[in-house]
Amino acid sequence: MSFTRITESESNYNHLEKMSVAEILTNINREDQLVAHAVAEKLNNIEKMVTNILPRLHRGGRIFYIGAGTSGRLGIVDASECPPTFGVPHGLFIGIIAGGDSAIRKAVEFAEDDPNQGWKDLNEHLLNENDSVIGIAASGTTPYVINALAECNKRNILTGCITCNANSPLANVSQHPIEIVCGPEFVTGSTRMKSGTAQKLVLNMISTSLMIKFGRVKGNRMVDMQLSNNKLIDRGVKMVMDETGLNESESMQLLKDHGSVRKAIEHKP
Repeated sequence: MSFTRITESESNYNHLEKMSVAEILTNINREDQLVAHAVAEKLNNIEKMVTNILPRLHRGGRIFYIGAGTSGRLGIVDASECPPTFGVPHGLFIGIIAGGDSAIRKAVEFAEDDPNQGWKDLNEHLLNENDSVIGIAASGTTPYVINALAECNKRNILTGCITCNANSPLANVSQHPIEIVCGPEFVTGSTRMKSGTAQKLVLNMISTSLMIKFGRVKGNRMVDMQLSNNKLIDRGVKMVMDETGLNESESMQLLKDHGSVRKAIEHKP
């Protein structure tokens, strides 16, 4: 299959430095509006991935995101937000970035070009057949990610990917490829823009749908969220009030006694 890096193609705009701030913002926003439509075209692919991950999750499997640069950081963000949002253990969603944790803040030169390091980093977690690994790479050509997925395939570990080019090498080694083609970036090749937005949208869908079907949402509420700050405690109290009919002080006490919204609701007087 032919492969063209749409993510590296020439911007539809030129002479950006001559634009007014209003023109820059308007044009970026115009391009951003294309992203959700591109994601919508791949909902069936996202559904297939989630549907296949879910039974593995119920068998004790974990979800790994692996990427480099912006893609790796987005995976780490999604993974790190699942425990406080859904009350799951920190080891259920795991984000891995080329270059290690220091690369979260500062780029590590050439880390993404090592074809062997991705699997080494993954295998530190002793993967098994119940785990699922999602490679994230806008270009779809990152050696660190591609070879990691290839090694997972050899071991019967579910693989998927989120990329922004069609028919990429990464998609070709993924059992469940999700290819969100958004067109050229506003700044040529700057995949932290539309491509990054597309990846974030898909990650939101994957983790949220998995957690809903895993029983971590009741109605439309995060009843298992960690009560880690005053804002979340206030939100929890309101949830308990709505579900039980108790007043604010009674709901606060019930929440303090049981430590979670779900348990508070289950033990209402």
